[in-house]
Amino acid sequence: MQIDMPAPAFTLQDQNAVQRNLADYRGHWVVLYFYPKDDTPGCTTEACHFRDDYVEIKKLGADILGVSIDSEKSHAAFARKFSLPFPLLADKDGAVAKQYGALWGIWPVRFARRHTFLINPEGNIARIYRKVDPSKHSAELIAAIKELSGHTP
Repeated sequence: MQIDMPAPAFTLQDQNAVQRNLADYRGHWVVLYFYPKDDTPGCTTEACHFRDDYVEIKKLGADILGVSIDSEKSHAAFARKFSLPFPLLADKDGAVAKQYGALWGIWPVRFARRHTFLINPEGNIARIYRKVDPSKHSAELIAAIKELSGHTP
């Protein structure tokens, strides 16, 4: 994965049994964030910061998509517990995480690493975050979208 390359296409089901296709988000910025496990401390911190900043992120023309190898049922419980307003995608076989270089583990223990890809409205990777601080990441992405899209502070 490199900056300016097309983001790999995918279709995954979210916590509400809706099929989400990356191509459907063309024309928008996409925060595609991979995370290890629903309802764990770091993942909850990251998701709740995205939730708290959701309105600001949407005003910048961006959508948030969370991805882990957890099931749709697990995602639904996590989203409900923390009132998460964005899709959580079930990559149960880890194929999408693997495409993005975010899959880690040795069978049967596998999970998505905490990596984020900021995808521009043309569908290309604009930024890659391999080292993520869950408590600061949402603000970091807001700043990046503003910078890259030319929004004034």
